[in-house]
Amino acid sequence: MTNDHTATTTRAPVRIAHLGLGAFHRAHQAWYTHVANGASDEQWGIEAFSGRRTELVDALREQDFRYTLIVRDSDGESATRIDSIVAAAYGDDGARWRDVIADPAVALLTMTITEAGYALDVAVECDKNALVADDGAAMVTAPGRIVDGLRARSRAHAGPFAIVSCDNLPRNGVVTHDVVVSLAAQVDRGLAEWIERNVSFVSSVVDRITPGATPDDSSTALALAGHSDAIPVVTEPFSEWILSGEFPAGRPHWESGGARFVDNIEAFENRKLWLLNGAHSLLAYVGTLRGHDTVDEAMNDEWCRERVEQLWAEARDVIELNESELDAAVEALRARFANSSIRHLLLQIAADGSQKLPSRIVEVQRRRLAAGLPIGAAGALAIAAWLTHLRDHPEWVSDVRASGLHDQLIHSDGGAQVELILDLIAPDKSHGLSTAVSEALAELAPHRKDPS
Repeated sequence: MTNDHTATTTRAPVRIAHLGLGAFHRAHQAWYTHVANGASDEQWGIEAFSGRRTELVDALREQDFRYTLIVRDSDGESATRIDSIVAAAYGDDGARWRDVIADPAVALLTMTITEAGYALDVAVECDKNALVADDGAAMVTAPGRIVDGLRARSRAHAGPFAIVSCDNLPRNGVVTHDVVVSLAAQVDRGLAEWIERNVSFVSSVVDRITPGATPDDSSTALALAGHSDAIPVVTEPFSEWILSGEFPAGRPHWESGGARFVDNIEAFENRKLWLLNGAHSLLAYVGTLRGHDTVDEAMNDEWCRERVEQLWAEARDVIELNESELDAAVEALRARFANSSIRHLLLQIAADGSQKLPSRIVEVQRRRLAAGLPIGAAGALAIAAWLTHLRDHPEWVSDVRASGLHDQLIHSDGGAQVELILDLIAPDKSHGLSTAVSEALAELAPHRKDPS
C-alpha cells in the first residue's frame, strides 16, 4: 500500500481539493475533471479528503488512486478508468488539509457534504473554540475545516480561491458563504474580511444517479476495463453540472464534459428540484403503496406514470425557463426513470419526507397560487401518499422530524390528519391546500395495492 498522500506514478499536479470523498464525487466532479484533462494540455489533479470514514482512502491508495466508472443503462454498460484523483487523505489529517488549501497551485475546493453538513450546530461551536485556540487541531465539521484551511491560505499569502458547493441545496454557494463567513467572523474579524475579498463561493446544480456498488460490480470492472477494482462506481449515462460564480485562480475546462456556466442559477435549481426530485418523492410514496420497489418499476405502472406527468405539468407552469429547455429536461427524465439497470430504491428516496416535501412539492403549490393557478392535484397526491406512509406503514418511515406523527394520525379523523401533516410541512396553510390533500386521499384509496 502507498503510505504517502501522492500517487506512485507521474500524474496531474494537485490543483483541486475535494471535501466529502464518496461515490457521487467520483461519478461526477472527478469524472468531469478526467474528461477536461483528456481534452486539454492543462492538467488538474484532485486531492480528496474523506469525511469520518477512512476505508475509501485506503482503497484508493491501494489502487494508485485510480478506479473504474461503470456507466449502465438498459442497452448495456461501459467502463472508464478514472485517474483525476491523484491523492487522498483522511478527513482528520488537519495538517495535510491546511497544506493543500494553503498551496498557491491549488485553485479551488469542491465539496459534497449533504445539507446537514452546513449547519452551525454544537459541533461547529467546538470547532470555533478549536480555531480560537489555534493549536493545529483538526476540525470536525465542514465549516470548521473550510475556515481552518482558508486561514492557512491567508497566512501563506497564497492568493484568491474558489469554493464550489455540489450538494442538493438551493443557493448552495450562498449558504456556504454565509456559514463560513459567520464562523470566521466569530474567530477573527480580519480573517472574515480576507475571505470576503479573496474567496469566491460558487453555486452549482449537480445531477447523476449513483447507486451503491455491489461485489458483482468488481467483476464487471475487470471484464470491461481489464483491471481489478475493489471500489468501482456505478452510475447512469446522464450527468449534469450547472455552475454560477467566479473562479479567480482558474479552473478545468469542465465544459468538455458538458458542464454549463450561467449567470442566474435559480431557475435551474428549481427545474431540478421540482421536476426530478419532486417526481422522485411522488413515486416514492405512491409507488410503494402500489407494491413497487424501484423507480423504474413505478414508472412502468401506467397509473403512477400519469401522475408523474401531471406533476411535471404543474411544475412547468412556474419554472422560468423556455419550453425547449423544459421539454429536454422532461424527456431525459422519462428515459432515466425507466432505466431498469439502475436500481433506485423508492424507500431510500422516501426518507426524510418532512424535510424534502416543503421545497420539492409545497413551494410549487405556493408559486402556482401566486400566479393565479389551481393548486395542483398531483402535488396534493404526493402529500396524501406521504401521510398514508406515516399513518399506515411506520415500518417504511425514516424521518426524525415526523417520528411522532404515526400515533397522532391513527387517533385522528381524516380532516385532522391532513391538518397535522400540513402543520409540519406547510404551516402557512396555502389557500385550498387542506381540501386538495383531502381529495387526493380519497383518490388514492382505491388505487392502493395494500388497502388498510
